[in-house]
Amino acid sequence: MSPAHWGILARTAFWLIWLIPLYLVYLLVRLSEIKRRASKREELFRLISENAADMIALVDVTGHRLYNSPAYKKVLGYSPNELSRTSAFEQIHPDDRAKIMAAAEETRRTGVGKTLEYRIRHKDGSWRVLESSASAIRNQKGEVEKLVIVNRDVTERKRTEEKLAHNALHDALTDLPNRVLFLDQSRRAFERAKRNPDYKFAVLFVDIDGFKVFNDTLGHAVGDDLIVQISRRLEGCVRFEDTVARPAGGEIRCVHDDEMLARLGGDEFTILVGPINEPSQVMRVAQRIQDALKVPFQIAGRQVFTSASIGISLSTTPHARADELLRDADIAMARAKALGKSRCEFFDPEMHARAVSQLNLETDLRRALDAEEFCLHYQPIVHLQTRHIAGFEALLRWHHPEQGPKPPQSFISVAERTGLVVPLGKWILREACRQAQAWRASQPWSFAPSVSVNVSPKQFAHPQLVSDIATVLAETGIAPQRLQLEITEGLAMADPEKTLRVMRELKNLGVLISIDDFGTGHSSLARLRRFPADILKIDRSFIVHLDSDPGARQIVRLIIEFAQAVNLKVIAEGVETGAHAAYLGELGCEFVQGFFFSKPLDPEQAKELLRARVRNDGQDADLAQKNPASAAKAN
Repeated sequence: MSPAHWGILARTAFWLIWLIPLYLVYLLVRLSEIKRRASKREELFRLISENAADMIALVDVTGHRLYNSPAYKKVLGYSPNELSRTSAFEQIHPDDRAKIMAAAEETRRTGVGKTLEYRIRHKDGSWRVLESSASAIRNQKGEVEKLVIVNRDVTERKRTEEKLAHNALHDALTDLPNRVLFLDQSRRAFERAKRNPDYKFAVLFVDIDGFKVFNDTLGHAVGDDLIVQISRRLEGCVRFEDTVARPAGGEIRCVHDDEMLARLGGDEFTILVGPINEPSQVMRVAQRIQDALKVPFQIAGRQVFTSASIGISLSTTPHARADELLRDADIAMARAKALGKSRCEFFDPEMHARAVSQLNLETDLRRALDAEEFCLHYQPIVHLQTRHIAGFEALLRWHHPEQGPKPPQSFISVAERTGLVVPLGKWILREACRQAQAWRASQPWSFAPSVSVNVSPKQFAHPQLVSDIATVLAETGIAPQRLQLEITEGLAMADPEKTLRVMRELKNLGVLISIDDFGTGHSSLARLRRFPADILKIDRSFIVHLDSDPGARQIVRLIIEFAQAVNLKVIAEGVETGAHAAYLGELGCEFVQGFFFSKPLDPEQAKELLRARVRNDGQDADLAQKNPASAAKAN
């Protein structure tokens, strides 16, 4: 080797002697830095995990716990030592373990964690709901060797969500299913019946009789108490214990597929009953309801008696949609009420047709009032002894543009139910008073016939009744004593104290008051004497049987004697034969009306009748004296 080569080797060795120690020092410094940073990361992880509200866990790929943050103790009650002795899956709800194990396996396989919810057992035995997310930690080979799991306690949030969901489908007062949930359950039953022709079910619509009166009298708080007690009794009337979807032990209980009791609102309940084999099964449910409600309730320190009107619709009746069953049950319930309440009625197609007809009638009534399709006819009230006309009763007539004349009995009940009777009654009152004034203005006779107008229950209850009548009197100029208001005996006795108050206000206006349909109700004669009435009208049902029924003759005689004793005038309506008139004359009845004397007349016919009577009699002074209005005023 040449000297030059030796020189190169010597220099290389020199630098190696110096560089190797320096490199070793660098490596030591670098390793120290790495360890320091790792220590800082571990310290940071420890600080975060120990102070975080969320529970942080480190587990290996077998599920063995490597670390649990202190939050586990705060949230679940377990100490680190207790957790270290168990698998990460041990406290998880048995129904959720498979889901959690599958998610852990997927994270180990893909390295990508997922967020999910599961239930875990608290140390006290209760169940908490956790929201969990996992992250993978890989080794130098890129293999997943650990999982970092972050758990958040969402139990209260889940309870709030479940409560909101429950409240959206349940009645706040009784906690029974509401209309939305009931219709959903009905649709399920409906679809099942479509798939299986042998499957049948029924819908019951239950309405508590007289609840509105009770609620208005004793107050809504007491009414709510009654509704809650009724709902508990209804629960005992359905066939299965699990027909009511209500919270039990913090969880929502499942309901039988096609059975449900629900509250639609107010005093209305519905029941889904299925499966059934024959209608008699549903009738037995309805009978149990009726029997259960017969037992008095203890409300506000008193006994309260109730009953229910129940309508039933069957899935065997053709329907296009599930909600039509509820509609039909409602219609059947209304029929049960109309037939006397406290009873059960099935829906049938004819009933549906009548319901559609009633709906169309309501629409036509609303239009008719605006279109001026109504008019008044007037039936004379005659002084029996002189046969002079004392006044007229105004009777409503409706000329339907397509169906022609419609009798009042075909639409008055609908007008009453819908509330249209209030504006209609006000129109009748104004038109009758206007016509009475027109008759007097167009003729030279000195007497002015009275006009009698019926007051419906809805009108009588309306707070503006007295002021409306005062307005009509002022607008038409009719003398108050020429207006006679007819109130049925049943209406007068329904709420005697209110009747007395309103009657006194009406009497202050100067108008006359007649008790109509007298003898058909259950009046207390002592209470009747308190009413400031002027006239009694004997119901036509007694007059038409005077020839054949001794009991009717006896009732008519007693009514006339009572009226004379308390200084009231009497009008017998429905007089159709001379024999009727003769017998009433023998009893001393002063005034009559009926077909024997005249049918109801239009305004022109009534005017001509007045003119003819004055012309034939040659005098009219006696008419004023025999007018029931004038006579009552004189008394």
